[in-house]
Amino acid sequence: MESINIGKKVRECREKKGLSSRELAKAAEITPSMLSQIERGLANPSIQTLKILAKTLDVPTFSFLLEDTPTADLVVRSKQRKEMIVDGLTYELISPNFTGTLATAIMNVPPKTVSSEKLLEHKGEEIAYVLEGKIKIYLNHEEYILETGDSVKIPAHMHHKWENTFEQTASILFSVTPPSF
Repeated sequence: MESINIGKKVRECREKKGLSSRELAKAAEITPSMLSQIERGLANPSIQTLKILAKTLDVPTFSFLLEDTPTADLVVRSKQRKEMIVDGLTYELISPNFTGTLATAIMNVPPKTVSSEKLLEHKGEEIAYVLEGKIKIYLNHEEYILETGDSVKIPAHMHHKWENTFEQTASILFSVTPPSF
């Protein structure tokens, strides 16, 4: 784990607000030299100083304490997607992982395959878009046939299941929040 550069985050917030270091120091009631040392990583601010800086910059105090996510970790190459096979269905993860509040995947449903024997529910909302093929979806006890280009929103806790009664594999792009599989 890399150390968190609080000073860099303070400087970035200050610059976004269009404040000079002297203006921020004055508003936060700290010396300009103390602010300079914090921003350059030469001094660690107290929790109280962080709270004052956060309030002055109108950001949550915890935002200074979050680790940066390397941007390379946000890119998912098509040939390097994580795959899961569950009950004959293949899921290709489009999101880098299951952290955060949203996950996106492609579900491939072979012909004559059903996602589950009975209707299931989960706590997250879901949006699904048919990339290829046709698929039957059950929402509560209503049946709908979705074709390429069709989409559906599945509210949290709605009972549903997917069934491919057709001759071609159906590929469904879906996002779910919070992530759940």
